[in-house]
Amino acid sequence: MEKIVLGSGKIYISEYADSIPADATIEVEGNLLGYIQGGATISYKPTFSEAKDDLGLVSKKFITDEEAVLKSGVMTWNGDTLKKLCSTARVTEDVGTKTRTVKIGGVGNYDGKKYVIHFVHTDAVDGDIRVTIVGSNEAGFELAFAKDKESVINAEFKAQPHDSEGTLIIYKEEDSTITA
Repeated sequence: MEKIVLGSGKIYISEYADSIPADATIEVEGNLLGYIQGGATISYKPTFSEAKDDLGLVSKKFITDEEAVLKSGVMTWNGDTLKKLCSTARVTEDVGTKTRTVKIGGVGNYDGKKYVIHFVHTDAVDGDIRVTIVGSNEAGFELAFAKDKESVINAEFKAQPHDSEGTLIIYKEEDSTITA
């Protein structure tokens, strides 16, 4: 069944450990990256090459590269969120002063972690949609503090292949018209 998709959703994130967890395992409050603003966008871009003879009589096209990126604005966040968005971030907490300190930067602090990024669009009428990638935020981030606007971190998670088939994106939709 084709459907009209309206609305945003939630983004969950957890450290990748050689497999993608079940939806119910990742879709828990502790894995919520933060509430998002501006929705989420997944983009897929293949790069093609074409081999052609000099006269243009025969040709063959093939894919030489692929890129998939999930973008979203994270509106609710804290220092722990920054750790998931920056591969050089280090977080310490002082219970006595109730202070969280995040140190960012220093190429020697690169942790090399990959994350499962899982977007869920809930639709009680037409069925839910889930988009899952494995990757990390490679676009950095910008923190803007304005007197009349909330501070939103725009994250761009670049997908990396996570199985023997080179899968970049897993798109799952519920559809009540599917039958055996």
